[in-house]
Amino acid sequence: MIRTALALMLSATPALATQEYILPTLFDVTRVAPDDVLNIRADPNGSASIIGTLAPDATRVEVVEERRGWGRVNTGEGTGWVSMQFMHYRTDVWQENALPAGWQCFGTEPFWTVIPQGDRLVTAMPGLPDDMRPLRAVRSTGVFRDPTRAVIAPGMTLTSTPQQCSDGMSDRLFGLQALVVIDGESPTLLRGCCSIQP
Repeated sequence: MIRTALALMLSATPALATQEYILPTLFDVTRVAPDDVLNIRADPNGSASIIGTLAPDATRVEVVEERRGWGRVNTGEGTGWVSMQFMHYRTDVWQENALPAGWQCFGTEPFWTVIPQGDRLVTAMPGLPDDMRPLRAVRSTGVFRDPTRAVIAPGMTLTSTPQQCSDGMSDRLFGLQALVVIDGESPTLLRGCCSIQP
């Protein structure tokens, strides 16, 4: 009888049934009329100026911050806010020990990008040939839907952790900070941001 009562209590507690999302993650636009758009506003309130729009059927939109029912998204070279009442959370983004489609990291001083391509991790820097290494492993924390990742290739480890990050070249903000350690004759440490926006 005690077990039955406990089972009923647990099944009736929504917080135990599913964990809230951890940003950044992806959302789909929802409940917007087919002939309308979802406004992106300069500040997180309904009277702020409109700086962009999302189509009524937009999918896989990266939200990097949430504030009082508004979500921060990137638009063009800047960032703005959408009402989260029109955004539907995707549960298929952060899978254990895997990277979401569209995941990439980048930085400046020097400019660099790291992108997974199949079973390889490709690092690109201006004026240098692409550095292609076998992708040995992707590791996560084991916390449900936590976007923290360690990406491991021979002689290289990249960590991406949830933290506000600027690319230093635009007014966009990202939700993942990256640190890359490249081993070799002269080991290198690179710092930048990651995005999961396809």
